[in-house]
Amino acid sequence: MKFPGTRLLARVVLALLAVAALVAAVTGCSAIDNATKSDVAKTKVGDCINITDNSPTATEGEPIDCSSPKAVYKVHQSFDQQTECASKEYTSYTEQLASGGTAFLCLAPNFAQGACYNDVGTSPYKWVDCSSTEATFKVLQRVDGQTDELLCESAEEFITVSDPKTLFCVGKPNS
Repeated sequence: MKFPGTRLLARVVLALLAVAALVAAVTGCSAIDNATKSDVAKTKVGDCINITDNSPTATEGEPIDCSSPKAVYKVHQSFDQQTECASKEYTSYTEQLASGGTAFLCLAPNFAQGACYNDVGTSPYKWVDCSSTEATFKVLQRVDGQTDELLCESAEEFITVSDPKTLFCVGKPNS
């Protein structure tokens, strides 16, 4: 004996089960991605990072309060796939996830006035003590909201970031 509407009810139940399975699969993949990300890859736009190892083959870092002189970078952009950063003034950070996905960040320098850093050219900047032999430059002046290098009167060099506008006047570590 057939009851009216049972086919429709069965289809609705199957459709709801399919939607629930899809949501569980998407959420599960996202949870796996998040669980396999390092602390750096979990950072959001506006968070800061301290680079603890800036070797060309194995960059390592940790999230840190942006007011610390060790907060070498501020996350400018975050993507789920390899992307070109807007300009060469940003440093890219890529992490391959266990799920096969990618965490990709564009990092803007966030140097502190009076602090020293290590710049080995092909690697990200790293905070170092100014008395260290690793120190390659010191930030003599930081000017937020401007990028006019003429403001660096006594500095040997300068570093600019266009977004957010920031000017770093730099010199020798013993300056």
